[in-house]
Parts: sequence; C-alpha cells; structure tokens
Amino acid sequence: MEPVEEQRRRPWVVGVSGASGTPYAAAVLRGLLAAGESVDLVVSRASRLTLLDETGISFRDAHWREDLQEWLSRGADGVPGTFDVDVAGADIRHWAAGDLAAGPSSGSYPAKGMLVVPASTACVAGVALGLSKDLLQRAASVVLKERRPLVVAVRETPLNGQTLRHLVALDEAGAVVLPASPAFYAGATHIQDLVDFVAGRALDAAGVPHRLYRRWKGELGGSRKD
Repeated sequence: MEPVEEQRRRPWVVGVSGASGTPYAAAVLRGLLAAGESVDLVVSRASRLTLLDETGISFRDAHWREDLQEWLSRGADGVPGTFDVDVAGADIRHWAAGDLAAGPSSGSYPAKGMLVVPASTACVAGVALGLSKDLLQRAASVVLKERRPLVVAVRETPLNGQTLRHLVALDEAGAVVLPASPAFYAGATHIQDLVDFVAGRALDAAGVPHRLYRRWKGELGGSRKD
C-alpha cells in the first residue's frame, strides 16, 4: 500500500519550455516554495539551452538539485545569491523531460494543476494539438483532460495567426492563457519587479497566495506614494 504521506502529497507541476524567459520560471518556483507548495518540475531539453544562454547554468539531470539551487538563488539580472532559497529542504521533485512513464504523465497522479512558464509557441502548439511529444506536453494534456488548472505563460512576440488559433484552442479547453506581459502600475524600479509581476499573475491564476507585486487599490499614482 502507498505510504500515507505519498497519498496526501498533491504537487503543482511546473513545466519550463524553450522560450526566452527563464527568470519567470525561477520566480514562479520561488513563489510556490514560499507558499509551502509541493512542486514537480519538468525542464524541457530546449529550455536547458535557453537557461544556459540566459544564465550560464547547465541544468543536469544527475545534479538537478545543485543546478536548481544556483538558478533560483539568482536575480533576474543574473546576480548570484540574490535570493535565499533552500532547494534541499523543499518538497520538490524533478522528472526528466523524456520520461513518459513519470508520475505527471498519468491522470491518476494527484497533481493540483500545472503552470507552463515560459511557454514557447512550439509548446503551445504541442499541447493544443495533443501531441505529447515529451513529458511537459503530456503532463499539460493530462491536466486538461482531468479538468485541473493549467496556466500557460506564453512568451513570444509578435504572434501569428496559427499560434493565436492554438491559444484560443487552449482557452476553450479550459486553460488560462497568460502572456508574459509585465505591467508598470505597480511601481517597478528593477527588472526583478517586472518579472515578479508576471510570476505573481501566474500564481494568481493558479490560486496560490504570494506577495510578489503591489496590487492595484483603485488609487491613481498609489505606487508612487508608498
């Protein structure tokens, strides 16, 4: 019989695709861990190249905890040690992108839902068409068929008609389509503020509490008065 602790564990699956925007993924992961959530992480093969290009970090399956620790401790400007994150003590699992027998590949796996941050247009197409070419796409398809929350933070511009049709298909299937589009009313003074706004909106869509950005209170210029 499965241990009671395993039965109670209900993680959020976080998928990181190959689009530019790895700081968004890091901010979402930090937000989930800060909220005490369990996390299952899927880092696509393409996203590892993006991560290497944007941060200089090589994400390795055999050393994923050390690499994730280094990644999450960096700010959006690439400065190491910006955030104090304890990956070793967190409830986080990593599944290889090619492992189609992984937990999140099945609807019987008790996930709360999934956030794809950032989502490339190729990833959007794969999920919209149900291709399931890797674990990230398969897990997203499973979340949709099980009617669980799916947040897709698409990061691309401009968007062509084909991608727009795929996004509409995801919306009609029940996903939240969340463009990585930062706002400025929250009084951003640093690149991290803009990243945290998008990450915070993604967590809002998933119903996860956080304090990543200053919320609108109905007062013009309020951010300049704080």
